[in-house]
Amino acid sequence: MNIKKRFLIAVLFFSFSSIGFSQTRTLNLDAAQQISDAAEERARQDNWNVVIAILDEGGHLLALRRMDGTQVGSVDVAIAKAKTSVYFKRPTKVFEDGAKSGNSHLMSLPNVVAVEGGLPIKDGDRVIGAIGISGVTSEQDGIIAEAALKAWP
Repeated sequence: MNIKKRFLIAVLFFSFSSIGFSQTRTLNLDAAQQISDAAEERARQDNWNVVIAILDEGGHLLALRRMDGTQVGSVDVAIAKAKTSVYFKRPTKVFEDGAKSGNSHLMSLPNVVAVEGGLPIKDGDRVIGAIGISGVTSEQDGIIAEAALKAWP
C-alpha cells in the first residue's frame, strides 16, 4: 500500500474515532419543549401561572412559554433566571441564599438574578442549558423548575 493511502486511512480512522461518537446529550428544541411541558404540567397542579424559559448552553433562548394570566414582567425575569444559571453553572437559589446571608456584592455581578427559579440543565457534569421559571413565589418557581428537570429523561 502506498504512503498516500496509508495516510488517508490513518486520517479517516483518527477523525472518526474522535468525533461524533460520544454519548453526550445536547439541548435541542424537542428537549426544550419536553422540559417546558413538564414545567407547565407541574405548575397546573397548583393552578400557578408562570413563564417558562429554556436556554441553550450559550445562553440563547430555545423555548419560551407564558401561561395564560401570567404577568408580562415575568417574561424577562424567567429569561434572566435561566441566564444566571447557564452563565454561572449553578441554581439561582445559591445567589439568593448568598444575598440573604449578607453577601450583597453578589448583586453587582453581571447577569446575576438572586431569586430562586433558575436551574442549569446538565448532562453529567456538563451544563447544556438552563431553565428559568417566574410568576409565583421564588420558592414555587423553584419547585416547578425542579419538577421539570426530574421529568426530563
